[in-house]
Amino acid sequence: MSINDDFASAAVRIEAEPYPWPYDGSLSASQTALVCIDWQVDFCGPGGYVDRMGYDLSLTRNGLEPTARVLEAFRAWGAMVVHTREGHRPDLSDCPPNKLWRSKRIGAGIGDRGPCGRILVRGEPGWQIVPEVAPLEGEAVVDKPGKGAFYATDLDLLLRTKGITHLVFTGITTDVCVHTTMREANDRGYECLLLSDCTGATDPGNYAAALKMVTMQGGVFGAIAPSANLLTVLDELGVSAVARR
Repeated sequence: MSINDDFASAAVRIEAEPYPWPYDGSLSASQTALVCIDWQVDFCGPGGYVDRMGYDLSLTRNGLEPTARVLEAFRAWGAMVVHTREGHRPDLSDCPPNKLWRSKRIGAGIGDRGPCGRILVRGEPGWQIVPEVAPLEGEAVVDKPGKGAFYATDLDLLLRTKGITHLVFTGITTDVCVHTTMREANDRGYECLLLSDCTGATDPGNYAAALKMVTMQGGVFGAIAPSANLLTVLDELGVSAVARR
């Protein structure tokens, strides 16, 4: 279900750090997109890439539940939703040699076989987005070979064609793919908000540092906020109420 964009538009700002977001006070479903980065089995599922490296999966899975709530609200709002997946061609022709070498050196070689199929390879079970936040038919899915979602993809074209100027980010990991994509977006002029509880990293220190870096210099890459602050504003616009029906 969606609601009329005219109803969902207002000169409002979300309580965020280091400034109320968005800077221009314009929150419109027609100009805002939710970007869900790499919620894949390889990064937050048993037997995937992150699990094979020996990290605590709870650190990357923490953001799933709040992301699902935000995703429901954005769908009810009628705003654009974009999902990204990191992965390589089966022949690994798009995997840089140093990236492949590093992965093998830490015991989770890209392309190697594991419990979820070949690690970080397109089409394999580990490459799929987890069910909790899986794309609906018609939602954009961007497949990327690198950390940033703008590199070697058509993401910028998709967003500009839709008239998108404001981006809200969820995903994993905060310090790598999410941060890289947010930086790329900021350089391209998008107004960016990272939802702090809708993201996670394999190291708590890196997670905290990544959030802090966004807020430096008056919001050098944009702003951060807990998802509750966003949902409160959408609720005032009638969006969350629609999502709960």
